[in-house]
Amino acid sequence: MFEVVTQCEAPTLKERLDKGAGLVLLDVREDDERDYAAIPAPPGVTDLHVPLGEVRGRLDEIRASAQGQTLVVYCHHGQRSMVAATWLARQGLNPVENLEGGIDAWSTRVDSKVRRY
Repeated sequence: MFEVVTQCEAPTLKERLDKGAGLVLLDVREDDERDYAAIPAPPGVTDLHVPLGEVRGRLDEIRASAQGQTLVVYCHHGQRSMVAATWLARQGLNPVENLEGGIDAWSTRVDSKVRRY
């Protein structure tokens, strides 16, 4: 069965994070990208960093972290995260969302303190 991945806009994600919604942020960018900039996760929100190339091998870790919560996947502009989100949804994780526009949209639409690259 194919699961649909919902697109989440950056301002909507910010509102949900501010309300303390049960979310898990999954950053699928490379280590150097993560070191340069990341979406700050408020207390109570799980923040995972699993580069795209490691997602398949770390499925159990991701599944355990996301149990009962919405998994929001992000990358630089949203393409890699959509690949990961779609694959994760096909593995039975639900709900899974993709941050539309990635961290770049977060920086331009929500928090200009998050550096752009």
